[in-house]
Amino acid sequence: MKKFAVILAGCGVYDGAEIHEAVMTLYAIEKNGAAYEVFAPDIKQYHVKNHLTGQDMPEERNVLIESARIARGNIKSLTELDIRSFDAVIFPGGFGVAKNFCTFAFEGENCSVNPQIAGLIREVVSLRKPLGALCISPVLLVKLLGDVKVTIGQDAGTIQAIRNMGGQHVETTHGEVVIDEKHRIFTTPCYMLDASVTQIADGAINIVKKMLESM
Repeated sequence: MKKFAVILAGCGVYDGAEIHEAVMTLYAIEKNGAAYEVFAPDIKQYHVKNHLTGQDMPEERNVLIESARIARGNIKSLTELDIRSFDAVIFPGGFGVAKNFCTFAFEGENCSVNPQIAGLIREVVSLRKPLGALCISPVLLVKLLGDVKVTIGQDAGTIQAIRNMGGQHVETTHGEVVIDEKHRIFTTPCYMLDASVTQIADGAINIVKKMLESM
């Protein structure tokens, strides 16, 4: 049975992992006959958003602890991930990717990437294992790897930032998957487009299927 490592950036679209994308990714993996384990870095969350009002909240939270909400507690710190024990790695999206995993939300193409996340991505690519990224997560890959082919859908500003970082962008719509054969990278836009939960499910299922087909 093929096994995925799923990397979460917290819990909640505005400050962590996008919950629909995360849950549908887990569903897609299991539905297609594979298994998964969930990981997150044990780091401070950039900030906390009130998801009802959109306002900042005067408190601090931890990315691993928040991610455990989605994983129902069945989660490990990213430092415990031995990538050689897995067949693939996949990143659901959410603003936490652009705030907790890197600084893209604030610095765009001049962003920096968390060292744990950077080390994981480079190791996955060096081992030639399939690497999936949903929604905004492809910006991590472009920042670190440069000339890779990805999609975030159709958002002009993000597309330009990707190109400025050396990446190749392919415009897509719901459920479409772009594959960079050289790096074994798979991307799909999800909530970078105005989407319904069923369209998010389509994206998650399609990217997981494509990743499994490549193994």
